[in-house]
Amino acid sequence: MTLQTIQTARLVWKDLKTCPKELHLDTLKCGQSFRWRQTKDLWSCILQGKLCVLRQTDSTVFYGALPEDDEHQVKQLDTLLRDYFQLDRVSLQSCYKRWSDLDANFKAKAIHFAGIRMLRQDPWENLVSFICSSNNNIPRITQMVNKLCLHYGSPICIVDDMVHYDFPSIQALAKDGVEQKLRELGFGYRAKYIAQTAQQILQKQQGEQWLWNLRNTSYAEAKAALVELAGVGPKVADCVCLMSLDHAEAIPVDTHVWQIALRDYGFKNKGGKTLTAKLYDQVADHFRQVFGDYSGWAHSVLFTADLRAFEDRIPKTEVKKEEIATSVKIEQHDNTVQVIETQKVIDKKHDGGGKRKRDATLPASRTVRRSTRIKRT
Repeated sequence: MTLQTIQTARLVWKDLKTCPKELHLDTLKCGQSFRWRQTKDLWSCILQGKLCVLRQTDSTVFYGALPEDDEHQVKQLDTLLRDYFQLDRVSLQSCYKRWSDLDANFKAKAIHFAGIRMLRQDPWENLVSFICSSNNNIPRITQMVNKLCLHYGSPICIVDDMVHYDFPSIQALAKDGVEQKLRELGFGYRAKYIAQTAQQILQKQQGEQWLWNLRNTSYAEAKAALVELAGVGPKVADCVCLMSLDHAEAIPVDTHVWQIALRDYGFKNKGGKTLTAKLYDQVADHFRQVFGDYSGWAHSVLFTADLRAFEDRIPKTEVKKEEIATSVKIEQHDNTVQVIETQKVIDKKHDGGGKRKRDATLPASRTVRRSTRIKRT
């Protein structure tokens, strides 16, 4: 099959008719989706078999159409993107104002992170991506998702000499031999979960439609259904509920969110090693009580502000802070979350260069939060 070759220099740019306070493309690098590729000022991805290329300006976001596209094709792409970014469903500026009025911490962070929206993703892609996220980080999850597309996805087109793939179908990942191949590709124990989850969904009476139908259930029902799948615990289920199933009250509690709760919202780690399911729910319930409707969207802004990729975005003032780095792991067999304490770090943050300095007498803590308590394969 000969793939269509596309040069971005030939694209015809169409206005998505939004603004940076409603949509900023930083949304694409805050750990929701892992397939968007950034090349200079352009972002590209295959969505529903269609090439999407985006460009941010000071006033709006543009998307690229092919010169030969007719009016109907351009309209289809516009509709796809408006749904993906939920531009006609949620007024983000109104939400930011309300959340800022409700919470001083949100207000302080939000002024540096305008336009962070919740994506409305394909539930299957979203589910598999977050099965990959277990005990993982954004760059490595991105690598895994790209490997899935390369080995099991369909090539769609060549953009500036680079092949773009769609996400693999459920059928492709349910085939015999997938688990072994994914182990060879470095997926570890996640390989079994991906293959088993694909098979479980196909065995359901409605197949893949069963997953899409969870958009029409209550949040509690959707989460309960998802945790029955292989490799899906409370956090992964909450990610899928929030990012693809329209349950805006879902609050995934991972390492970042737990640390935010400890640091900014008065939760205490009383020396215990385990964050139980009860405490997980208490943290999520607290954010729901603070922010109300669309609390999951508000939580995603706080999550983004806590990511290392954006640490220079918030101006540093003279602060000396001690903290214990923690890591969170949800144990499916006993429905708990393991909180593993690592080294104590003293950060000294200085205004004026935007750089973080660490006490030279202590080891740097970009080391990572692993423990022999976690069984790895």
